[in-house]
Amino acid sequence: MSLAFVFPGQGSQAPGMGRDLADAFPIARETFQEVDEALGQHLSRLMFDGPAEELTLTANAQPALMAVSLAVVRVLEREGGFRLADRVALVAGHSLGEYSALTAAGALDVATAAKLLRLRGEAMQKATPAGIGAMAALLGAEADLAREICAESAETPEGKREVVELANDNGGGQAVISGHKAAVERAVEVAKAKGVKRAMILPVSAPFHCSLMGPAADAMAEALDRVAMAAPNPPLVANVTAAKATDPAIIKDLLVKQVTGTVRWRECVAAMVAMGCTRFVEAGAGRVLTGLMKRNAPEAQAQAVGTPADIEAFLGSL
Repeated sequence: MSLAFVFPGQGSQAPGMGRDLADAFPIARETFQEVDEALGQHLSRLMFDGPAEELTLTANAQPALMAVSLAVVRVLEREGGFRLADRVALVAGHSLGEYSALTAAGALDVATAAKLLRLRGEAMQKATPAGIGAMAALLGAEADLAREICAESAETPEGKREVVELANDNGGGQAVISGHKAAVERAVEVAKAKGVKRAMILPVSAPFHCSLMGPAADAMAEALDRVAMAAPNPPLVANVTAAKATDPAIIKDLLVKQVTGTVRWRECVAAMVAMGCTRFVEAGAGRVLTGLMKRNAPEAQAQAVGTPADIEAFLGSL
């Protein structure tokens, strides 16, 4: 049975995340301390105790989610003797989770990943002034319908063009769109008129994964250029290509493209299944990807591993 590890993205954070891991495992405490030191901030305190509004800020949520994912991986390796390089066929991550996946696969060290994600969060926030952009979830819409809705919603009543693009193709009838606020609002109305089950504006601070994020992509290109990256082992299935990648130069380029590009999660899952993966482990906070897995690959086994009890259950199942 081929195993894949997948890593969650933004939206999976919640106050209290990682606290039970820190209480139970010294290696988890060390991981959180490493991230705190890299950022010069008590991020772990914010993770454990909140407040939620501060934890949800993109610049905090991104490194925090990576920290919990890596704490899980390190506990599995240290306590369970479970080495990803030996036991896992592929890794993938949803948006920022791609950095967690690369770190788990040995391509980046934890401190470097934390600093990159802090920069990524800040750059994404700065790319568009507050109130200019928005994102919306279309539930009951596949990618093609979401693209059609975006195409119909891009033009203003005055005949100008605004940005509204497919940000996430999550599969299972779940698409997320992103762009100028007015265009996204028009798209929500168009979606309802087309019979989409539910279309709603998301409580996010910036329009991620669309062309408005160009300045953030430039910032990441500059930062990644200065970073040493090894080939990931196991290989990565990349968000923007939904294909296997191992060459560090290519991966850096894909990470830059990912800032403005669609997260092709549905296709990533299909690619991993096509490459023989029949069991998926979501390592880190929450269970979002496990839920999506049940829709995208119902024949595969999927489980979330984020707590000491989850870790024990997973190691016991091997």
